Amino acid sequence: MRFFSLFIVLLFGLAAGWETDFEEAKEKAEKEHKYILLNFSGSDWCGPCIKMHEEIFEKVSFKNFADSSLVLVNADFPRLKKNQLSKDQQKKNDKLADKYDADGIFPLTLLLNAEGKVLKTWEGYPSMTAEQFVDQLKSLCNDRP
Repeated sequence: MRFFSLFIVLLFGLAAGWETDFEEAKEKAEKEHKYILLNFSGSDWCGPCIKMHEEIFEKVSFKNFADSSLVLVNADFPRLKKNQLSKDQQKKNDKLADKYDADGIFPLTLLLNAEGKVLKTWEGYPSMTAEQFVDQLKSLCNDRP
């Protein structure tokens, strides 16, 4: 069980450079002239969330694009007691959900500019491959000033 908990933390919290502090992510996006990809997930209960991380976010094509163009932010909402976040992190995630995911959709992925303005929203698991998702992101990022 400890291995599983560690796996979930690594998968959702640290993999591919995922940030957990939105304000820091906005500062980083501004400084590095990048977009923000914000993902709301339930790492220990949401099947489509887990699938999205495994089949899209963990693919080399996504990681390569993200490294050069995105600041990744994961707002996780685990349900199991052993996976609970710190009170501070839960408060930050709740604040993000109030602003960007008031309907509680999981997974919910948003492309934002450095100021936090929503440019594109994906509700649920996108019906596309990782490569198609990256192509869509590239198109959106290249079309913006």
